Amino acid sequence: MRSTREQRAWYWYDWANSAFYTTTATVLISPYLVSLASTAACPDATGDATCTNPVLLLGLFPVLPGALPSLLATLSTLVSAVVLLFIGAAADRSAHPHRWLGATAWLGAAAGSLMFLLMGSNWELGAWLMVISLLAFGASIVVYDSMLVRIAGPDERDRVSSRGWAWGYVGGGLLLAINFAMMTFYADLGITKGMAVRLCLLSAGLWWAGFTFIPVLGLRRLPRDVPAEIAHRNPFRQLAATFVEMRRYPQTLAFLLAFLFYNDGIQTVIVSASVYASRELRIDDNLVLATFLITQFVAILGALGFGRIAALIGAKKTVLIGIVIWLAVVLVGFLIPSGVVGALFGLGAAIGLVMGGTQALSRSMYSQLIPLGRESEYFSFYQAMERGTSWLGTLTFGLVFQFTQSYRLALIALVAFFVVGGILLARVDMRKGIIDAGNVLPKVL
Repeated sequence: MRSTREQRAWYWYDWANSAFYTTTATVLISPYLVSLASTAACPDATGDATCTNPVLLLGLFPVLPGALPSLLATLSTLVSAVVLLFIGAAADRSAHPHRWLGATAWLGAAAGSLMFLLMGSNWELGAWLMVISLLAFGASIVVYDSMLVRIAGPDERDRVSSRGWAWGYVGGGLLLAINFAMMTFYADLGITKGMAVRLCLLSAGLWWAGFTFIPVLGLRRLPRDVPAEIAHRNPFRQLAATFVEMRRYPQTLAFLLAFLFYNDGIQTVIVSASVYASRELRIDDNLVLATFLITQFVAILGALGFGRIAALIGAKKTVLIGIVIWLAVVLVGFLIPSGVVGALFGLGAAIGLVMGGTQALSRSMYSQLIPLGRESEYFSFYQAMERGTSWLGTLTFGLVFQFTQSYRLALIALVAFFVVGGILLARVDMRKGIIDAGNVLPKVL
């Protein structure tokens, strides 16, 4: 049922989507959207950083331009809480989940590519495209993550999941390096900075769409036996049954609660880092891109390194170490003086060290805690809290900025997420959870 060839095909989707996640969702769209919204709210201002006039989100809610990306990420997650559950249920019922992977990925890639059209004060289109792309991204990851169970056994999953993340950082870092060159030398290319940003956004969408063909084709023959009780069940009833059924797996629920907190902290740091560096620390956009390049390539070694550490002491202990490092990252980030580029580079390297490892191992830990045959459905719960779609963290960050107009205070508020998440994870009994789910215990816990 499992083969190295299928694992390699699976890795390629991390390569494909990480380019969008890195270039668009993490680095460019947040500050660019803030710039567009600031132009709309303060058309006569000499610099968008001085704009304190709100824009109307959904035509109803006054929001400061600086808080817009965080609140849009929150909105996408609230919608995801419903949509992704049905995506997971439908994928579990399908004998061809690779088709769901392709359809959701290409929808997100189309929305990402259309960001090329953003210019001037057209922030509303950007808001819609950001929400659509994040929704599709999350839906594709639900299907993608669920395939881990079928391509890797219990003792392989930490390694395979970590390699997938590392492969993603290679792909995302490669495109980011190309886009860094474009953002640095745009004048020599005869284009404006705005056009350079738009071309980078377009490249991420096209990259995501093009490389998705590899996993879709490579996983199309993966055996998929749909349990009869799932195949013939109404998806609405299936979801209702799952909500009831999850009470039988208290350790799985405990892990999800812990993951909700510490991963929301991680995701909020990642998606808000570019805005924090450019707006609060007053670092030039090119240097911000350089910081993300450092983060991206250190993350390759970090993901692989965390996978090896987990093989020695277990995934849970390794993730707890990572959470402590994330807590230190937030505290140091709060204290960094404005304009100190060297400190920002060091912080970027520290983030890279733990970013991939904590997320990759969290994915493999969760895969051990879910019943066979329900992978996509259970991963839809997981993905509602996963990368790029966290909502408590982004909501906290956005609201703190909305009321204080301080990104530093917004950042330090995230300390609570890592503290609570770490405490909750320490209390999860992985051995009991794996046995309760009917799965085989790995050799190292």
